[in-house]
Amino acid sequence: MPPVDITDPDDPRVGDYLCLTDVDLRTKFEPPRGLFIAEGELVIRRAVRAGYRLRSVLLSPAWLRSLPRLGLPPDTPLYVAGAAVLEAITGFRVHRGALASVHRRPLPPPTALLSVARRVAVLEDVNTHTNVGAIFRCAAALGMDAVLLSPSCADPLYRRAVRVSMGEVFAVPYARLESWPADLDLLREAQFRLLALTPDPAATALDDAGLSATGPAALLLGAEGPGLSPAALGRVDQRVRIPMSAGVDSLNVAAAAAVAFYVLGRRGAAGPGAGDSSR
Repeated sequence: MPPVDITDPDDPRVGDYLCLTDVDLRTKFEPPRGLFIAEGELVIRRAVRAGYRLRSVLLSPAWLRSLPRLGLPPDTPLYVAGAAVLEAITGFRVHRGALASVHRRPLPPPTALLSVARRVAVLEDVNTHTNVGAIFRCAAALGMDAVLLSPSCADPLYRRAVRVSMGEVFAVPYARLESWPADLDLLREAQFRLLALTPDPAATALDDAGLSATGPAALLLGAEGPGLSPAALGRVDQRVRIPMSAGVDSLNVAAAAAVAFYVLGRRGAAGPGAGDSSR
């Protein structure tokens, strides 16, 4: 479609992009309307390649020269606005110059992922979008087949999470567990070994956990600070830790996830559910 110039920040055609820095507002706006915002060329391209359907694209004028790089479907509504109007719409200076409003897809039931996965990350109350995005990027890079989220985890499709993941949230299947921690029983029923990652010095070093090369394993990760809840810890098969040096007692949850995913990946190839063509 031909691009449409936007000169009024209150133009209803760009209502999807209003106040993008207001987390509370966007959390109430995006999921109920079945949309999310993709920011930057790489993320938009990966969303398109992963099969997500675009509602519209909002560009700075400079992007018109590079529009073919985005690989947009020809019927995508295109809106163009100058820097001042973009900032008035979004609430920040849009340095990457390209934003897309994207339709969400229904999440699969957890059991559908567990039927094909062998390495799964389970996040409890990880409610910082940057950590969620970084964990998804690590999961994609290091061979995890799926991610399961407790009910209160941050939205992986929130703009900041998508950006930090470099669009890898589109490459790793994920689902939400509706009842926590009771739904951990779904993993047990699927024959997963439940491992809780903790800095507790009494836990078993991850390299010494005796992981099978073929047996399915699920790694539970908790939020920064509080870590995993006692209720979740009470349902696992084993508590594991990453040995630390120089008196350091813990890592950021995303850094710890990267180390643990690497160790799990060495214990067996990723299952058939891993990844997609979005990378």
